[in-house]
This record gives sequence, C-alpha cells and structure tokens, in this order.
Amino acid sequence: MHNQNVLVTGGGGFLGRAVVRKLLEEGARVTSFSRQYYPELCHSRVAQIQGDLADKKAVIQAVCGVDTVFHVAAKAGIWGKRDDFFRANVTGTQHVIQACLENGVKRLVHTSSPSVVFHGGDMEGVDESVPYPERYHAVYPETKAMAEQMVKKAGAGGLDTIILRPHLIWGPGDTHLVPQLIKRAKTLKKIGSGKNRVDTIYVENAATAHILAGKALARNPDLSGNIYFISQDQPVNLWQMVDNILACAGVPPVKGAVSARSAVAAGAVFECFFSLLKIEKEPPMTSFAARELSTSHWFDISRAKKDLGYRPEISIEEGLALLAASFGSKRRE
Repeated sequence: MHNQNVLVTGGGGFLGRAVVRKLLEEGARVTSFSRQYYPELCHSRVAQIQGDLADKKAVIQAVCGVDTVFHVAAKAGIWGKRDDFFRANVTGTQHVIQACLENGVKRLVHTSSPSVVFHGGDMEGVDESVPYPERYHAVYPETKAMAEQMVKKAGAGGLDTIILRPHLIWGPGDTHLVPQLIKRAKTLKKIGSGKNRVDTIYVENAATAHILAGKALARNPDLSGNIYFISQDQPVNLWQMVDNILACAGVPPVKGAVSARSAVAAGAVFECFFSLLKIEKEPPMTSFAARELSTSHWFDISRAKKDLGYRPEISIEEGLALLAASFGSKRRE
C-alpha cells in the first residue's frame, strides 16, 4: 500500500480508525470520508472529508484520485428505521461502487458481516459456500446482504473487489459491542444452554485482514468478487467471553438464565410493542438478538488463510489484557 492514495469510509469509527492506523504504517496517503469530523485523525496526518454516503455527488468527489477504497462505514445495530439502514448500507454502497467505476479506482475492499448468512440456528465450522437465508430476522443483516451482493457483482464487472466478514469485533475504543454489554450487564441473562460457541475478532486483527485483502487483490485480481470470513480462528464460549469482557471493565459476570424459546418470544413481543408505539430506542430484547445469543456461530477461515495470508496476530488473551488496560487508564483519569 506504500505511496497509494487510499480512501476509508467511516475512518473515524471503531474499525475504521484501526484500518487507518494500519494504512499509515504501510506508508499510504489516507483520506477518511465520514459524516463528522474526528480531531484524532487530523493529528495522524489523515485528510478528512465530511459527507454522507447517501449523497452520490459527495462520494464521487471523495473518491477522485484514489487507488483503493476501504468501504468500512455502515449503519449497524439490531433496531431502527428500515429506511435509515437501507440508506446507509444499500444506497451508500451503491454510491461507493458507482464512484469507484466513474473515477477508475482499481480496488474496493468491502466490510460485510457474517450475519448476512445467519438463519437463526447454529452455524458451526461453515465456510463461504453457505447460502443466504430465505428470510432475515433484522434489517441490518438484510441490508448488509444486499450491499454484499452488489459488491460481488461489481467484482465481476470492471472493479476489483474483496468482501470481508469479520465477526463480533471487540477491543479498546469499541463504541458498540463492549459499551452495550456494560450498559446491560445488570439485567443481562444467559440465553439458552450457555454452551454455545462463537467466533470473535480483535479489532487490530480485523484491520490487518483489510490491509492483507488490499495487497492480495493488487497481486492477484483473479480474487475479485471473493468473500472471506475472518476471525480469531478460536471459537469461544459466548457467555465466558461476555464475562471476560465485563471483567476488563470491573463489572461482575452475568447471572441468571432464560430459555432460548422464552427470549425469542419476549423479543417478538417487544418488537411489536415498540413498533406500534413508534419507540425509537432499542428494545431490551429482540428475536434476532435472542437467536444470536443462544446459538453457535463460528466459521472456517481456511480461505482467508490461503488467499490473503491472514493469521490473527493478537491472541484473545493479549486482546483482553489490552482491553483491561484501557479501562484501567480511564479509571485513573
């Protein structure tokens, strides 16, 4: 990536910042495209363009003169207006693809999610051949699947693309998973048997996979359109991992349990109630969350190892130590 002009959408976000750091280490000239301004990026010699992915003209201007685009930005979450998810994840991705094609950009690395293939049950050791489900239980995975398919199609039509599916990204600076766990720790209960195993990925490892994808695509354009699961390559007990993350923040472990059936039913009731009353804040539980928290979902990353040369550099134990240290420094402040 040395001397390349690179654009990162969502460069101020949790994963985006990590991707930006890795690119700077590689000697790339980096520009971030985000809706807001991030002072910490300015201090890192990163050019910033403020704009919305739904603004096609702004995206086309941002992509001008760029060699590679890392499309990391997305609207995540398990609750919200369908139009908001569609606008960010589908329309936004469409604009990124169009901007790349119009500006003659060589490569696009797209951040997707394993949730695009989640069918509501256990997924153990599956690879990239697993099909999309017949129906989705939340708007986020549905819109991310639509975006993913557009990028894959573009990969066969004039733009070299790679799609990455990092699962449960965590680490210092997390603005989504870790804060949500801490916020709900007192009321959170184990759902199901408590024996389900999942893949996770430490944020720096996820960022490294993105850099490797960009390099692999430059070396071998025949990889264009490929999809890759990326993870720690070490499935863990979900609830033990939750307790480990909470311990990093000095929060007690999860206590109590409910059956998966009860949690799914409760989630459906909450969704109906919140929708009818047009309550915008996230319900205490949704049917999608209940299914994700009560099932196993871990993936075969052999393809990423073979094609991208990906290996997790930071272990779960090392990552947890770094996460704990980040909370310790905050407490001392």
